[in-house]
Amino acid sequence: MIYSYAVDVEIGRAELRSEVESSLVSPSGRVELRGEVPMDGIGRREEIRVPGMPEPISHFTNVVRAGRLVFVSGCVASDAQGRTIGGNDATAQARQVHENLKKCLAAAGATFADVCKVTVFLKNIADREKVNVARKEYFGPHRPASTLVEISRLVRDDLLVEIEAIAVLPE
Repeated sequence: MIYSYAVDVEIGRAELRSEVESSLVSPSGRVELRGEVPMDGIGRREEIRVPGMPEPISHFTNVVRAGRLVFVSGCVASDAQGRTIGGNDATAQARQVHENLKKCLAAAGATFADVCKVTVFLKNIADREKVNVARKEYFGPHRPASTLVEISRLVRDDLLVEIEAIAVLPE
């Protein structure tokens, strides 16, 4: 679904204008767009629910595209059914995380070459090099800006790594 909003800039309020059926076809399959909002200067804001990704467990969407900007929510090592892939192997989990990032980027028309910034969350900072093995496989020669954060816990105890990304689509 796409929801269009009229935005009153002076009072900072958006009002629902219309609701229409729509979808976007990507190489990974049918993509559901939700919450499209006009944004002056950068185009429209689209929420993209990506096929093959587990259903979000909270109030968020996998990807938001705002004009040429693409924001990918934190991806973990889950398959489409929400099962953790990779066990206690940080490299195997990181590969699944990057597969999920790849699906999300493709749904918005982006690739790893378009990624400008990633934030990596690790339960154990000592796993940095293990995660970098997978990162180099997927990013190749492209090097995004990056922040690495060690955290005490992810959404499930068996998860070791989560990565979010910001990309810019080519003109």
